[in-house]
Amino acid sequence: MPEITTRHHEKIGLLAGAGRFPITFAAKARSLGLPVVCVGIHDAAPPELVDMVDRFYWTGIAKLGRMIRCFRREGVRRVVMAGKVKKSTMHSSWRWLRLIPDLRTIRFWFFRNRKDNRDDSLLLGIIDEFAADGITFESALDLCPELLVNAGILTKRRPSRSEEADIAFGWELAKEMGRLDVGQSVAVKEKAVLAVEAIEGTDRAIQRAGELCPKGDFTVIKVAKPQQDMRFDVPTVGTTTIESLRRAGARVLAIEAGKTILLDAEETISLADRYGLTIVAR
Repeated sequence: MPEITTRHHEKIGLLAGAGRFPITFAAKARSLGLPVVCVGIHDAAPPELVDMVDRFYWTGIAKLGRMIRCFRREGVRRVVMAGKVKKSTMHSSWRWLRLIPDLRTIRFWFFRNRKDNRDDSLLLGIIDEFAADGITFESALDLCPELLVNAGILTKRRPSRSEEADIAFGWELAKEMGRLDVGQSVAVKEKAVLAVEAIEGTDRAIQRAGELCPKGDFTVIKVAKPQQDMRFDVPTVGTTTIESLRRAGARVLAIEAGKTILLDAEETISLADRYGLTIVAR
């Protein structure tokens, strides 16, 4: 896969969902003088992106045809994905009336061969759909490799011996959930599983663990899939994750070094220290 470079000032496309990652990518691209054309998902992409890129287009999540047309109109041939999209949207009531999919999306959903609708199957299918129009996807981390966390204990508080045992226990379970493309996070206490992330996302899984373990002091493990494609769905943590941990009563967050994005690292670690939480990257 070719790395993202600034040669010839080639335009880079940004397909943006929710969260800080699209903002971080756009800021890094601008600092390097790299022109960015952004297509932002309605009710997800941060509005401030409009003023951070060279061209911006809003689109619905079920508008594959519009996404492709916007990038092609601007001469974009390479695109990155950044940010979260609520997967539960696909199971909402009256979803087709609410989302009003365009023809390209209808063809993709009903007439393209997929073995299932898990994350990897859908996202790889979308990548193939763009490729049919000469648009390739690359990893946003080619431009922002510094976002990947390094190994070590990142906070002042170190894990206890029992918490280290829970990390080791939960790590293998989280990896297996990733291999099955179910989710990337598990919550554990005393070598018992409290919650497994699925379509609801990490923050909701942490919340559920807190409800099931009112005593708190549990451990959350978030890892990359064994087959992780770094072009999409890379595990990401930041201040929002820390706030979720605090509200739920969790004490430890274990993440995978070299495979996890740590957004606003200094602020995130400082917040964890303020709450007396532990962040371990292994």
